[in-house]
Amino acid sequence: MKTEILYRPAYSLAVVNLDPNESIRAESGAMVSMSADLIMETKAQGGILKSLARAALGGESFFMNTFTASQQGGMITLAPSLPGDVVELPLSNQSIFVQSGSYLASSNGIAVDTSWGGAKTFFAREGLILLKISGSGNVILSSYGAIHGVSLADGEKYVVDTGHLVSFESTLNFVVRKVAGWKSTIFGGEGLVVELTGPGKLTLQTRSQDAFINWLIPKLPKQSNN
Repeated sequence: MKTEILYRPAYSLAVVNLDPNESIRAESGAMVSMSADLIMETKAQGGILKSLARAALGGESFFMNTFTASQQGGMITLAPSLPGDVVELPLSNQSIFVQSGSYLASSNGIAVDTSWGGAKTFFAREGLILLKISGSGNVILSSYGAIHGVSLADGEKYVVDTGHLVSFESTLNFVVRKVAGWKSTIFGGEGLVVELTGPGKLTLQTRSQDAFINWLIPKLPKQSNN
């Protein structure tokens, strides 16, 4: 599996070349185009219960598509629903946590599951549910806006708005907290934040879907009662 990402960062497109008989698993609706001889299979990955959890709690599709190349190999292009960036992360027998809605595709050997963050994320609207992605292989993630990577040293702390966090390695400890007092949290426009402690790597998105929706709704035409 060899991936090239084009048109970054606003309207990114992942061009994935598959070796003979190689497969890639993708989120429902992610496929833009593909070789004519690729075989697509749609099923509930991991069984009904895991698929229900991933869809209801993780913000992902109940069904996922698996695309398998022929003996000559093949090519598939993938893109997210919203304008933004795409990044490929290699995993080697490790785990990362991914913000719901950011998973796009992954190679064989990668497991995708829903993992509760626990009570500490209960008040974080965007961070309540995280997908746990683990194994060895490549995972392709998407964002709203550009993707920005950050590396933290052992013991180093870093604070991220919950609506901007895309992914972080399981080696990072994290806690969701108020950015300041409740007055600042409610009226200051920053909401809740995630405080991460290294060592490990994380990725951010430069725009927030929630912030965009909050900006857009007041500008929509009001429905007349007449």
